[in-house]
Amino acid sequence: MKNSNRTFRRTLILGASLTALAGCGADEIVSPGTSGDIIINPSPTPSPTPTATGGGTVVAAAGCPTIASTGGLTDLGTLDGTPTGDYRVCQLPETFDVNDNLPFVSGLLYQITGRVNVGTDQGFASTGTDVTLSIEPGAILFGQGESFLIVNRGNAIQSNGTETMPIVWTSRDNVLGLSTDGSDAQWGGVVLLGRAPVSDCSDGTFNTAANPNANPTCQQQLEGTTIVTPYGGTDSADSSGSFTFNQIRYSGFELQQSNELQSLTTGGVGSGTVINNLQSFNSSDDGVEFFGGSVNVRNLAVIGASDDSLDVDTGAQANVETVLVVQRNNTGDSIVELDSPGGEQGTPGTAIPQTVFQMNNATLIQRSAASSQAVRARGGAAIGLTNSVIDISTADNVCIRVDEQITLDAILGFDSVVCDGVNRPVRGSGGPSDADVQAVVDAGTNNNLLATLTLTSAFVNGANENGVTVFDATTRSTFFSNLGFIGVENDTVGDNFGDWTCNSGIVDFGSASGACTSLPVN
Repeated sequence: MKNSNRTFRRTLILGASLTALAGCGADEIVSPGTSGDIIINPSPTPSPTPTATGGGTVVAAAGCPTIASTGGLTDLGTLDGTPTGDYRVCQLPETFDVNDNLPFVSGLLYQITGRVNVGTDQGFASTGTDVTLSIEPGAILFGQGESFLIVNRGNAIQSNGTETMPIVWTSRDNVLGLSTDGSDAQWGGVVLLGRAPVSDCSDGTFNTAANPNANPTCQQQLEGTTIVTPYGGTDSADSSGSFTFNQIRYSGFELQQSNELQSLTTGGVGSGTVINNLQSFNSSDDGVEFFGGSVNVRNLAVIGASDDSLDVDTGAQANVETVLVVQRNNTGDSIVELDSPGGEQGTPGTAIPQTVFQMNNATLIQRSAASSQAVRARGGAAIGLTNSVIDISTADNVCIRVDEQITLDAILGFDSVVCDGVNRPVRGSGGPSDADVQAVVDAGTNNNLLATLTLTSAFVNGANENGVTVFDATTRSTFFSNLGFIGVENDTVGDNFGDWTCNSGIVDFGSASGACTSLPVN
């Protein structure tokens, strides 16, 4: 490991604190305090009443910073008596309309109220970047209910924390110390939109191989928002900025019925966008969802998502490397779900661009009683999975499921993939049989979907994982590295999920950032 002196307490806990929720569905899991009022004390109030048990050391900042956007920051006064101390609360403007910066100030929180925009939509054929919002390492932003931040098409964000000072996006309940390891759906999330190609055009049309220009301005609309919010374009290398060393906690509030945001939602984001070192914690819907675009992500931890942990759709061209997923035991669907456009029109896989998803060096830990498969590909999507470990929860669950012959034909390959599947390691559906899927798995190299896993400390390789011959994933994508081991960590090389993550009873990283139920103190 990078820091051999640190003792890692990565313990996977299935027990006491979550057992009480085992009979609840995802929609029934709510946090205490979500419906309550937040009491913020105006600056002149001499003796504020605490909203939570105090004892923290943080001292409220003297005032809000000056920013350039119209309306500036609104000083909502101090929030006193939280578990970590007292804070100045500064409300973000409705729209960042010029290049702007949110500095880190000790004892200061940025409040996201309703929909907060970075710039305005610049259009399908626009070029350049209109507005860029920069956020400094260590900054903490929080929302409540129907609140989210969206980087509109043609604008950018520079939200770049550091390993020791990650940027934290979280909920008001988390600030007050009311969130638990079972809480979710406490605010919306973060949305990045861009001008890279998408499919499933918003007007119901779509391009096909036979007619690639059926809709030359194909774009989509963001789900769940009341304001028309388009994304997509023709620039696969478009940049929506940089998003590194970020934690997004307790997201997924339902904006409209059956439409929730994820921790991070991308729409038409191009390959010029940098997304590294991202933790999604307890999103009530998917952990992350990629709608179209050409998105690359490295060092991704999705912990406790209530639906799919990674959802890839609408023609996304996605490469992800060093991915750790750990489900809660009471909620969560597939760990990976990918689909390709056209199925809505009755012909799976006919629309272009075809969804292409490749993942290298992943450790996927399935624990949800509601999940029947770890990885599911359908609709003609192309999947490639290399150097990965899948730990399924029961012998009745499936490691890899493939729906429809068109999806089976599109598989890029499974290589150096191990899983502890017992009764039914693979499943074919809608055409292909289990034997058909198994044949494709067997055609790869070094696969063993009936392996005995020896993971330690929740996700660190043991002897059996370290004994697997490594596949050179650089032959699949230039984005990938040859790390020399399978899974996310072999306990001798690298530490991809160190102090920038937060710890929980679901998985403990031994991170100096502290518990997900508390704010870091910088």
